[in-house]
Amino acid sequence: MAEKRIIAVIGATGAQGGGLARAILADPKGGFAVRAITRDVNSEKAQALKRLGAEVVAADVKDVESIKRAFTGAYGAFCVTFFWEDFSAENEKAQAINMARAAKEAGVQHAIWSTFEDTRKYIPLSDNRMPTLQGKYKVAHFDAKSEADQTFKDLGVPTTFLLTSFYWENLIYFGAGPQKGSDGKLALTYPMGQQKLPGIASEDIGKCVYGIFKKGREFIGKTVGVAGEHLTGTEMAAALSKALGQEVRYNDVPPDVYRGFGFPGADDMGNMFQFKRDFEDVYTGARSIEISRSLNPELQSFGYWLSKNANRIPIQ
Repeated sequence: MAEKRIIAVIGATGAQGGGLARAILADPKGGFAVRAITRDVNSEKAQALKRLGAEVVAADVKDVESIKRAFTGAYGAFCVTFFWEDFSAENEKAQAINMARAAKEAGVQHAIWSTFEDTRKYIPLSDNRMPTLQGKYKVAHFDAKSEADQTFKDLGVPTTFLLTSFYWENLIYFGAGPQKGSDGKLALTYPMGQQKLPGIASEDIGKCVYGIFKKGREFIGKTVGVAGEHLTGTEMAAALSKALGQEVRYNDVPPDVYRGFGFPGADDMGNMFQFKRDFEDVYTGARSIEISRSLNPELQSFGYWLSKNANRIPIQ
């Protein structure tokens, strides 16, 4: 039997990387092996991947040499950053550049970089419809990733640029789920108007990424956007009402109100939702449910995901 091609997975204990690692490990005849890259090889999640058959190696995205070692000998690399660790777009961009350099120096044949649109192409820094953040961004966790795209291109790294969507797991872990108002009623609060919000299960992102790797060179140099469904806040609230067995209303608020909620990153999240609302045709149009399903035939709808996960959503 031919030796399996190694996919080095940054963020293998996180949402996107973990989904990819599990998708590969669930397909033992697929011709690929997982090299799970994490800062803490002894963590519970890292050890769980090891038990499933992954090679687990230590590296830090702040240290380009450690990433290069982790990428050496790998056919493919999945590259992702996590803005929410320190809310610094500059740090996120630096980490992405480290990954690109490491992929180039290690001779990676196919990198998939999880990126986003540069919102400043649509809302210039001089546009006061939304505040400028960190001195040079509109949606910091979008714009910095987009800036890093150029490094992958300039270095000639064979790259697929992945555009993800709102994780439905945000309803569980990120405080984005229904919350009780002063009247005791549950409400889903986003500044989205009646525009559609592309969403997806994080596990399905990983399966779509695996589908791209399996296609070989077909998607190199291309941008691929993935989503499970495009839903309005009203549609999401209706699905949540059904799954939770109690009414959930959609509460549309102005972006300025959302930015003022005061939780860490509220300004960036408010700008993000405003971009998705005001440029729905751009954002939703870039995320094809059909392409996502072709890469991942097991793609879940929001209703199906809720049937499996509604009991995990904290009701506050």
